[in-house]
Amino acid sequence: MKTVDRSLRTASRRVVLCALLAAVTLVLQLAMSPLPNIEPVSLLVMVYALVFGRQVFYIIFPFVLLEGLVFGFHIWWVSYLYVWPLWAAAVLLLRRGGDRPPMVWAVVSGAFGLSFGALCALPYLAGGPWAALSYWIAGIPFDLLHCAGNFFLALTLERPLCQLLKRLREG
Repeated sequence: MKTVDRSLRTASRRVVLCALLAAVTLVLQLAMSPLPNIEPVSLLVMVYALVFGRQVFYIIFPFVLLEGLVFGFHIWWVSYLYVWPLWAAAVLLLRRGGDRPPMVWAVVSGAFGLSFGALCALPYLAGGPWAALSYWIAGIPFDLLHCAGNFFLALTLERPLCQLLKRLREG
């Protein structure tokens, strides 16, 4: 019976932690929203994937749902259903090779920021290829800001956040 109680407690703790991290992600995104395309979500998804592995998806989908509830379920929201899981999957694949220096994560995170607009343009293909292309081209200046923001946030905060979350995970 104690084994059942312990596994139920562990599962409950995991659910609460994932919900809490999804909410923290949204709150931090809202707090940084005055900055143009400088956002913590890319960094946090990367760190969550590095620390929690595949459980990152249990954080991403509640976050995406919360975004829809806060900002509305428009066409941009559809892209968040695949962009954030795709980013997490890329991080999970890259972490397979072992521990990587912060510069590697900064470069990869910057590249993700640069490609964000192209990835988010895919739902606009419903309006035809020109709609998606014009959406992507119009957003390139924002993708450049997203790239720079992701690079510097990952370079400076990846290690400290990973250490903090590892302590939270274990304690």
